[in-house]
Amino acid sequence: MEKIKVMLKNRYLTAASSIALLTIITGCAATESPQLASPSPLAASNPPPVKPSQPLTVSVNNPETPTNSKIQQYLNGLTAQGFAKENQGVWVQSGNTLLANHQGTVPLSAASITKVATSLVALQQFGPEHQFITLIGTTGKIENGVLKGSLIVQGSADPLFVWEEAIALGNALHQKGIKRVTGNLIIVDKFYMNFELNPLKSGELLQQGLNSEIWPSEAAAQYQTLPPNTPKPQITIEGTVKVLSAPPNDVQPLVKHYSLPLAELIKKMNQYSNNLMADMLADNVGGAKIVAQKAAAATGVPPAEIQLVNGSGLSEENLISPRAACALFIALERYLEPYSMTVADVLTVVGKDKGILSERPLPKLAVVKSGTLDNVSALGGALPTQKQKTVWFVIMNRGENVETFRTQQELLLKSFLNEWGSVQVSPPELTPNPARNSKVSRSEIVN
Repeated sequence: MEKIKVMLKNRYLTAASSIALLTIITGCAATESPQLASPSPLAASNPPPVKPSQPLTVSVNNPETPTNSKIQQYLNGLTAQGFAKENQGVWVQSGNTLLANHQGTVPLSAASITKVATSLVALQQFGPEHQFITLIGTTGKIENGVLKGSLIVQGSADPLFVWEEAIALGNALHQKGIKRVTGNLIIVDKFYMNFELNPLKSGELLQQGLNSEIWPSEAAAQYQTLPPNTPKPQITIEGTVKVLSAPPNDVQPLVKHYSLPLAELIKKMNQYSNNLMADMLADNVGGAKIVAQKAAAATGVPPAEIQLVNGSGLSEENLISPRAACALFIALERYLEPYSMTVADVLTVVGKDKGILSERPLPKLAVVKSGTLDNVSALGGALPTQKQKTVWFVIMNRGENVETFRTQQELLLKSFLNEWGSVQVSPPELTPNPARNSKVSRSEIVN
């Protein structure tokens, strides 16, 4: 099911733009892929409010626990290597019990842990079943395979419209009877393709994707991942790509393209830590400041503990305290519970999900999100154990050797499991809902 090609894992690691071409699950590639199951009444209603999490009910005083002693040893080890303690932060809790705390209430550079806040707020606003709809229409008429007029694309900020989507759309238009367009390809509103924010360039990419005769090598390669005998669209657009601020009057709809549901979009965003997807979602809910405000309200932490300048974490100015970061994971878990979902439905499950964490020796079945900048390494999430059940943890490090921080984080988590015992099967609260595997994107012909 998972066929995801990563071109660039993280923009901050390559000094180039962060572009991860994600190949969507097989169902989206067909002209008319299977219909989504009807949402449950709960999923179709307004998303339930997120109850504040529990961090403020936990004393912030350093607990006298073996775990906190272990954290002090961990910090002393970093200090011996030249890393200042004031640049490190740790928060570890099980239920309402605080197990360890170092600078837990101090806002620190969170890197891509920011995406957990963006995930939570986007889900709050739209709900896990929300799909971004791209409308394709025309003011012309179809005669003998020729659309005598322009093709009009109205976007709604779908953050994962990629080559496969264009192929599916092209096949839907072909089924509608269109082989040639005499007019232009007109882009309206927020249409992004392959994470390209420039609407003109997105339109040019779509024009290529609709016509297999002019596919670039990337599109041809992605086609090879689709089911055998998937048609190759050949729709020639004789005009140029144009961008308008509003659609023409009397647009007649041809095709509606539905994105993956939001929960699945967020899962892929977090697996590959896609910065552009995160920023698109943050913009969709009102921007980074709104994300910070709503995340603080959902977790119950003081607003000063969540300070964001973007939705991706691609800035050292994105500051979140370890306590607040831990609270974000817990609030996300609580939000998803009424939908019969868990954090494993939107975050990476180590040992089961592909992504940027595949190569790291992290504890199997942990549900985590990492974050990396040039001088920042962060890791947080849920660690299933025998003795302490689910342990929520956040580790934030700042200094000039990210690889050292990663190694020490992995050793620390391993020592936790040596003490508390590992599990062989994910507990229910960290098990993804298998019904989510049937969720797909789709192109729907409008009659």
